[in-house]
Amino acid sequence: MTTATDYIQDYMNAWSPDLAVAALIIVDMQYATGNRSGALGRRMLEEGSDLTNYRFDRIEGLLVPNILRLCPIFRAGRGEVVFITQGAERQDCADAPPHMRDFYASVGNHVGSREHEIIEELTPEPADFVVNKRSIGAFASTGIDHLLRSLGRRQLYMSGISTNMCVETTAREAADRGYQVTMIEDACATTHADLHESTLRNFQRLFGRVLTTDQVLAELA
Repeated sequence: MTTATDYIQDYMNAWSPDLAVAALIIVDMQYATGNRSGALGRRMLEEGSDLTNYRFDRIEGLLVPNILRLCPIFRAGRGEVVFITQGAERQDCADAPPHMRDFYASVGNHVGSREHEIIEELTPEPADFVVNKRSIGAFASTGIDHLLRSLGRRQLYMSGISTNMCVETTAREAADRGYQVTMIEDACATTHADLHESTLRNFQRLFGRVLTTDQVLAELA
């Protein structure tokens, strides 16, 4: 039976995966919101949130292992690995968008702080790129578009947190700029399972593809 999603996907341009023009994008895997010991994890635990385990169990048990599986393929081949971080450049967070300032300040997320650092398990290698954004989407507040085009990258494989916020916004921004975008389902996470699932269902309607880590590894092998 043909579904509405199938019908919309008929309008999407087909493309062949090519590591030579691909980049693995790793979004916001920092202590502030991506580690159980970080500010968000501590706050959720103190508040007795029953979502704490879902978020961080998924990050620890699925995201980090899958990203570690993906990185060598891009590093050893002709791909690129680009880390995106989120946070203010200044300690007073005055350079952040108004709607983000209080959040950055509340979790101590600014350049130079422990919270802003990428988690140890995913420490970037010297040849990787690290781009810091102040906004939800990376294209709004960084030179990532110039970087990717300079590197000749047009196929982006998205991973990180949160699925329905920074990963999705960056992925949509990229699609609108002509990039061929794949969201890696089991290399993304957020705090609510329903938001994760609905985001991916909607993204694949017109913006790009949704694949698993195994599927990505297979097509790039």
